[in-house]
Amino acid sequence: MKMLRFRSPSIRSLDQEVLCTIRLLDDTEISCSIQRDTKGQFLLDHVCNHYNLLEKDYFGIRYVDPERQRHWLEPNKPVVRQMKSHQPYTMCFRVKFYPHEPMKIREELTKYLLYLQLKRDVYHGRLLCPFAEAAYLGACIIQAELGDYDPEEHPSDYIRDFKLFPKQSLKLERKIIEIHKNELRGQSAAFAELNMLQRAHSLETYGVDPHPCKDFTGSTAFLGFTATGFVVFQGNKRIHLLKWADVSKLKFEGKTFYVIGVQKEKKLVLTFHTSTPAACKHLWKCGVENQAFYKCAKSSQIKTVSSSNIFFKGSRFRYSGRVAKEVIEASSKIQREPPDVRRAQFGQSRSFNSLSHKNLIINMEPLVPALPSTNEYEETAADAGVVAVKDSVPLSPLKPAAPADTQQQSSEGRTSALGNDLQPSRVSGETSNLRPQTPKAEDDVVEDDEASGSLTISELVYSPCASMLPTPVDDSQGGVDLLFSSPVQSPARMLRELHADPDIQAQLQAERERDRARERTRAAARGGMGGALASSLRLLSSNERFNACVLSAARFVGVVMGILLVTVPTLLLLLESDIDVSFLHEIRQTPEFEQFHYEYYCPLRRWVLCRISMAMENLWSD
Repeated sequence: MKMLRFRSPSIRSLDQEVLCTIRLLDDTEISCSIQRDTKGQFLLDHVCNHYNLLEKDYFGIRYVDPERQRHWLEPNKPVVRQMKSHQPYTMCFRVKFYPHEPMKIREELTKYLLYLQLKRDVYHGRLLCPFAEAAYLGACIIQAELGDYDPEEHPSDYIRDFKLFPKQSLKLERKIIEIHKNELRGQSAAFAELNMLQRAHSLETYGVDPHPCKDFTGSTAFLGFTATGFVVFQGNKRIHLLKWADVSKLKFEGKTFYVIGVQKEKKLVLTFHTSTPAACKHLWKCGVENQAFYKCAKSSQIKTVSSSNIFFKGSRFRYSGRVAKEVIEASSKIQREPPDVRRAQFGQSRSFNSLSHKNLIINMEPLVPALPSTNEYEETAADAGVVAVKDSVPLSPLKPAAPADTQQQSSEGRTSALGNDLQPSRVSGETSNLRPQTPKAEDDVVEDDEASGSLTISELVYSPCASMLPTPVDDSQGGVDLLFSSPVQSPARMLRELHADPDIQAQLQAERERDRARERTRAAARGGMGGALASSLRLLSSNERFNACVLSAARFVGVVMGILLVTVPTLLLLLESDIDVSFLHEIRQTPEFEQFHYEYYCPLRRWVLCRISMAMENLWSD
């Protein structure tokens, strides 16, 4: 474990130093001592210097507060002010912004770190993919870690010793072995890692750091931000894709998160509810940072964003860093010798030993169903005509094999049939209407994705494990729903109960009828201009935007009046009173006050007194 001590320009005593431990992507740790005024950028630079990394803008440092809420360490703020936990501090070095095109990454070291992050995403279920894609990604990991298949060194079940997925079946392991033997032979570790990056970045869940939320109906959804835009996953579908160019504003109020944008030339407002206000604010800040990083052409175009439209209300935040285009341009100008890549041996990471622990899995559907018995396998072989919902995009492996592709399609069909049994009835009802389809060209798939935000991403439900949640919670304890459990019912549940109660509905209907009768009576009593004025006022009051503007203007007027009520009596006390208090005397002796008194206040007072005397004379003369 390496130790490094940072010194700030000011001299501090040793008791002001703080110990920080940073866990890297391969689960090794480095430690350093910082001072209380050291900013977050120093820690990020420290890790990048440890790796000899230049393309550092894709990465960040994450920490968890005592309330078990995750945060990204802000580079421009002192570390101690951000960390609310007790010392020593523990943080994690992770990929913060996933490159939209991994092939444009300049150095092999950066690609290797991205590969380590994707390997974690695959295991924790964040990078959900169909069966064929999962097998190919697993084979790339095995090829990068172990090299070519050797029958003398690798027994028939050598994949079983490695934990690649949340729950890997024997069928998946056999498919990984088949691809490892036939398609990836001869590939170096760097080339296998590059193949994994190419295949992974074409998946719909690439770069998604899922945030668990509830929609307006109370259903669980996972929100994420990618290089393309804002995405929402529910069940085994991506139900929303809003590109960054179509997102006009992100805001939050308490536990409610709003996405305001334009889709098909119509205004779209998406509303979601998080478990805590801190989780909602973290979601909002992640969205603001991702939108600025991927959307802006230059960092000078980044603006400070407010979480609310109301004057003097809400949080303000600004992303401080380079944007994606600037990072790519800077990478193209790197001229140094490529640094050495120190690859960790497979199994060295502690996560691979701990990932099999059952308590780490939360609300988790198996990534691949368990392999049926031999008889069941023969019975399901007749379903080979079912094609996977999402066809894999061929990426020119070293030795492509036609029979392997046929086997992939049949395996996907069997996995889809088994996966639907594991899903809730609502999701399985949606997928049962799908028909076998022939593979499309890549351009056609992109056009279909742009035309509709709804897209099936896998045969299984998108349900990441506990790594992306504040607290590991077992499925038997409620899973993700436990985060939202509260003695106060949600508005959506209360609305559903109201609509389900016939007595309450009858009372509401009677009240509506009385209101309509009262309005008709008032409308009949009014006439002429009075009725027109009243109707216009009702129209304005029904406009939410008008009400918000009026509320903002009222707040502004109230603040101005409050300032005047404080400043005017204070000025009169200074200018007109003879109170000889020490601090008042010092203020009166300042040159600025004397200039204001003789050049502005005295002429204004004479003018006001003259006007008052003239008005009094006219009044007495009349």
